[in-house]
Amino acid sequence: ALVSVMHVNNETGVIQPIREIADGLGDHPAWFHTDSAQGFGKVTSDLIHPRIEMISISGHKIGAPKGVGALITRRRGYKRPPLQPLMFGGGQERGLRPGTLAVPLIAGLGFAYSHTHTQRFDTSATSHSIGEEFDSDKGWLEIGFAAPRVPGIRLFGLTKLDQEAAILMLRASAAVSNGAACNARYSRSHVLTAIEQASHRIFAGCIRISGRDQESVQSGVDSFKQCAKSVVC
Repeated sequence: ALVSVMHVNNETGVIQPIREIADGLGDHPAWFHTDSAQGFGKVTSDLIHPRIEMISISGHKIGAPKGVGALITRRRGYKRPPLQPLMFGGGQERGLRPGTLAVPLIAGLGFAYSHTHTQRFDTSATSHSIGEEFDSDKGWLEIGFAAPRVPGIRLFGLTKLDQEAAILMLRASAAVSNGAACNARYSRSHVLTAIEQASHRIFAGCIRISGRDQESVQSGVDSFKQCAKSVVC
């Protein structure tokens, strides 16, 4: 059996309770994997839990070149996770991943992590500094404000604002989107739909603001505030 949980939601920035889940699994035979593409290098302290046996990471999320990532595995006693290869050939990486490795990409991933490791985000300080200024009466509501989050992602549910108009007006000053970049379909976010069902609130759309540091995120938020009054439905 396998338990797989996203470490940080890529649309809301909310940190999932993987430490508590790991504690709850205890001696259960299921293997525990977490997708830490958005959390690795930012809230790494959660990942040291010995009950987390597999951690997948994506290099470009911490400033490494695109096209490199890693799967970190941890033994359970003397037993390795029962992974099966998707490709076959030379037998490298204990038979799991054949082929010549891209050394420059691997070096870039290591360098990026060493740089991020010394500049961890202060999630407690940044989780509330932006959201307190927003109010649903003004046409938006920050989603996940009360939950622990990484500071580089902000998602705003629009209640009185037109989503496409807001994106067009912000394009000259901030890079925003109506969802995660890894979703190529132009359709309503399943995350937003789930939030609506749980909160009994209907949103006209959403604006997602993300950045590598607090300054870039704050710049996007400031631009969003400036244009909000002129795009009220």
